Amino acid sequence: MPTPSANPADLLAAFDRASRVLLTTHVRPDGDALGSVAALAIALRAKGKVADILLLSKLPSKYRFVLEEPGLGHTDLAVGPAPDFASYDTLVVADTGTFSQLPGLEKVIPEFERRGGGGGAVLVVDHHRTQEGGGRVRVVDTAAASATELIGRLLKLWNVPLTAELAEVLYVGIVSDTGWFAFSNTTSTTLRLTADLMDAGANPDRLYQRLFQSEREPRLRLQSRAQSSLQLLAGGRLAVITVRAADFTETGAAVPDTENLINFPLQLAAVEMSLLVTETPPPDNATIKVSCRSKGKVDVARFAEQFGGGGHARASGLKLPAPLEVATATLIAAAIAALG
Repeated sequence: MPTPSANPADLLAAFDRASRVLLTTHVRPDGDALGSVAALAIALRAKGKVADILLLSKLPSKYRFVLEEPGLGHTDLAVGPAPDFASYDTLVVADTGTFSQLPGLEKVIPEFERRGGGGGAVLVVDHHRTQEGGGRVRVVDTAAASATELIGRLLKLWNVPLTAELAEVLYVGIVSDTGWFAFSNTTSTTLRLTADLMDAGANPDRLYQRLFQSEREPRLRLQSRAQSSLQLLAGGRLAVITVRAADFTETGAAVPDTENLINFPLQLAAVEMSLLVTETPPPDNATIKVSCRSKGKVDVARFAEQFGGGGHARASGLKLPAPLEVATATLIAAAIAALG
């Protein structure tokens, strides 16, 4: 069972005690994940701490600027070499509370957990409902639209100066997880914080161009293939789009290029639930990656949890073993049952 959500003051006290901090997030990081670790790194360094970023899979080219422009380097565990974990007193996990999303840290996390003193060994900052794993201090706010929204509020409590570079990485995370404020998780709290970020120097026009008008040709070709695979089932209420391993090979695209493809079928009025089923290319082709979205009638977090996944009521993810055809048939049957 995960540790219950702690008082934010406990997390900030742990930050104060920390000296050398390693920051990480879930595999295949999105804008919220990268904005979260970038914001925490900037804040911890402003407080005189050593703060380094560890990614567990390749940094998507779309988001490279989030780390590069503030001058934040990172270590990629998938490429190596691994950092000297023993040199850090604190591990901070952002934008996930599910430790199964941290491949490569299975032995590292228990080592941090066994340490005494310091900043508190393992700290978690997250906004997802699904929580699995430990963490000496775990702050989870499922009402927050994004982990960066939660972090923005925490850093204000910690009296971290809101510089332009900090404002921009927080803004990236917020707009990534809210669909540029179009999703139902957007609240008045989200918008008030965003206004503060703009006042501090975040440039919405420049960031929109970086995030949504700087696509690579292979991604657009992959998007075309994904759209052509659309199946409408359950009287049009269920949409399923499929990306095969061959699609990556033939378009030159990569798995991160599937980001946001899941939202395409939700444009249809009748669609209540959307599934993106991705057959990952070698050497990871033993796993089928699934993204789930809902307009609200189906709790896709609960849907994903039956397969060992999780997330939010309207946005979640899971993995199934190959082959693609068997995994897809299993998903469709479960989704039709969930729709009723």
